[in-house]
Amino acid sequence: MRKLTYLVAATIDGYITDPGGANPDFFVLDGEHAQSLRDEYPEIIPTHAREMLGLGGKPNRHFDTVLQGRHSYEIGLREGITNAYRHLRSIVFSTTMTDSPDSTVELVRTDPLTRVRELKREEGAGIWLCGGGTIAAALRDEIDELVVKLHPVVAGDGIPLFHGGGFAPQRYELADSAAYGSGVVVLTYRTRT
Repeated sequence: MRKLTYLVAATIDGYITDPGGANPDFFVLDGEHAQSLRDEYPEIIPTHAREMLGLGGKPNRHFDTVLQGRHSYEIGLREGITNAYRHLRSIVFSTTMTDSPDSTVELVRTDPLTRVRELKREEGAGIWLCGGGTIAAALRDEIDELVVKLHPVVAGDGIPLFHGGGFAPQRYELADSAAYGSGVVVLTYRTRT
């Protein structure tokens, strides 16, 4: 069965973007952690930046599918990018969008849990939940792995890792951690079985 990984950048106080859901510019984008993440997860680099970063022909290592909520997807859409991850199967969850602006992006308007459970039963590599907090909360029961790129920033307010969904503590086991001179710590957690 395929694994669903929520791999996301967050502030020390647990926010993934500002309160309005804009493209988060408060994360440290360079330094040794950035190269390490590019080496380990080349597929998380948007298609339009892969060549510039020397990843043009590099194969995907972990994922062949990316999931996004409408707000995360619209960050690229506002910049004219209709599919930031053309090297992955792209799926966007939204109950308000009526059509996908790109034929290579699957729009799911129904229950996200049902669709993710179907995806997990398919053959293939892992599934990357790119964001955002609302879809992460909706899919929380199906998340097998949580990779948090914890940045040395306190935002004070914003959209949290899991936005909505109610109070329901869920335990994870720390599977790996790496601290970098940039102050970024990458924490990998797996669900407890």
